[in-house]
Amino acid sequence: MDKNKFYEPPINWKDYEDIALALYEKFGDDFDESKIYRIRFTDLLDWVLSLPNFDGKRQDSNEGHLEMIQSSWVYEWRDNQ
Repeated sequence: MDKNKFYEPPINWKDYEDIALALYEKFGDDFDESKIYRIRFTDLLDWVLSLPNFDGKRQDSNEGHLEMIQSSWVYEWRDNQ
């Protein structure tokens, strides 16, 4: 095992802050608060499912999860400004 790689525990639908951090790390400041709130849920769903250590299933997603991820992403963005 590469000693420079750290174990990342799997994240799931209710790990909103972990997902938000991963999305912020992936997209950085490409999305500000207003852009994050305008992301289509279909796009957000695909992005979450593509995260390397995301372990959730598409069929377990719902609007409530996506709304919480979206608002957590906004808070993560604000914290980094």
